[in-house]
Amino acid sequence: MSGIKRIAVTAVAVGVLAAGCGGGDEPIGGASSNPSSSTSSGGSTGQFKKGGTVTIANVGGQTWPCQFNPFNPAVNQQALGFVYEPLTFVNVLKSGATTPMLATAFSWSPTKDSIVFTIRSGVKWSDGQPFSADDVVYTFNLMKQQPALDLYSLWTGAGLTSVTAAGDKVTLKFKAPAEPYFFNFANQVGIVPKHIWSTGDAAAKPATWPNTKPVGTGAFTVGSCTSNNISYVANGSYWQPGKPYLEKVQYPAYLDNNPANLDLASGKAQWGGQYIPNIDNFYKSKSPENNYWFPPTANVAIIPNLDPSHKVTSNLAVRQAIAYALDREQISKIGESGYQPAANQTGVVTPTFDKYFDKDALTAAGYDKPNPDKAKQLLESAGYSSSNPLKLSVITVTGYTDWDASLAVVKQQLAKVGIELSIQDLQQQSYNQKLFTGDYDLAYSSLSGGPTPYYELRQLLYSKNSAPIGTQASSNYSRYIKPEVDKLFDQYASADPDTQVKLIKQISGYMIKDVPIIPTTESVDWYQYNTKDLEGWPTQEDPYAQPAPYNIPDVGQVLTNLYSKSAQK
Repeated sequence: MSGIKRIAVTAVAVGVLAAGCGGGDEPIGGASSNPSSSTSSGGSTGQFKKGGTVTIANVGGQTWPCQFNPFNPAVNQQALGFVYEPLTFVNVLKSGATTPMLATAFSWSPTKDSIVFTIRSGVKWSDGQPFSADDVVYTFNLMKQQPALDLYSLWTGAGLTSVTAAGDKVTLKFKAPAEPYFFNFANQVGIVPKHIWSTGDAAAKPATWPNTKPVGTGAFTVGSCTSNNISYVANGSYWQPGKPYLEKVQYPAYLDNNPANLDLASGKAQWGGQYIPNIDNFYKSKSPENNYWFPPTANVAIIPNLDPSHKVTSNLAVRQAIAYALDREQISKIGESGYQPAANQTGVVTPTFDKYFDKDALTAAGYDKPNPDKAKQLLESAGYSSSNPLKLSVITVTGYTDWDASLAVVKQQLAKVGIELSIQDLQQQSYNQKLFTGDYDLAYSSLSGGPTPYYELRQLLYSKNSAPIGTQASSNYSRYIKPEVDKLFDQYASADPDTQVKLIKQISGYMIKDVPIIPTTESVDWYQYNTKDLEGWPTQEDPYAQPAPYNIPDVGQVLTNLYSKSAQK
């Protein structure tokens, strides 16, 4: 995959997907590995001189629309982390360790059905207006008033009942214990300024407002934007003392992996987020400063359209046939050069989340290995044969060369069981439109994950993340509706850790039984970085954030830690 996730859930994005960190293990003072309570007295003192530029090579399969709406999943990867910030940063790669951001502290009630955030003082919006608790309350209540903005179903699914402010304290109350939703509401919601969003077009149509000149609290602002490049410039009034160290971020638009890979190999771009075939020879050997790291975090999958209006893909036998026909090891080996491991039908990423993985259930269902004969039998039961072959199409993003290679393998494997697959390469905007509104039979896709499999699976399978055909869904693009599965997700928040593991195994059992999603490979964080002039990168030894530039809000953590060595002279 190139890099851009299908939705901004850093993507658990999962999506989904670090030696020498300039600012230490955490970007600002204090961190907690348990999201039960946290406090910090403020940011660390800047320790590096300002200067330097980082250029990002991350293929989006489109030119830039120059829109920065943090509530629009089609464009929010260029807004969150860069311009807009969350209350708290949650590090997926450190078991959910927390770092204070716009909130300096938080505290749960004993029953975990309410949480109080202490809002940071002295923060200004990039237009000079003061940031306050009222902005936080406004952001969350806007999501209640406009359900299309509630990308994580906080009001409709997580049981959020009220968000109120008293001085510098903001209280979120829920119907029931809500600790697992912390990752979503504290880490993935970018806080927006009330004085901007409560007037004009922003107030009239917040879900589609283009927001071409975003005002945020983040380390960078949008200096200029064209279809070919976004130029971010340092926010001179940023609240973290001395930060950001870099003066500029250049984000060229790439339509294809190949030119982006060439720019990374030559050092013209320093931060990459896409697949590079034969990476040691093509990229690493070109310079001792060229480095890479690929932590697995989520899944790449075939998304079938389950709406009854799509009679073929809503047929369970057809979905089962596809799942049995796939040789995922070959897809991994040929399509992804083995860099992305083979996925499995439970949807649980291994070995990252081994304790949640029900291998026995996978084996009992026969999905532990390819079974083309079983696939043929299922297709025959659905009325298809060599004289009446099944014809399907799958949408993907143009320029994602590894997805193209993987789908070529999928096409060959499906042809052997009697399925003729046509592959539609679409520009990112067209792809998003079809995916979000359900205008497809099959889609190749990837979401971000979270600290456990719950987060990715809830995005994919929770009915309240879906929407009727023709209406934009927030993440359940397959239109999978299963009340029994919704109940399992709803029980997770109040369950003890052992029960949570059992619940995930039950949910993955429905992945096996209903085949609502067909995972092919495990989505890694594609991440290349150059240390010739820039230091402070996340590495395997210091994983202070998910490292790929498409991960949000993690991208903001990286950008506030990077510094230029030449600027220190």
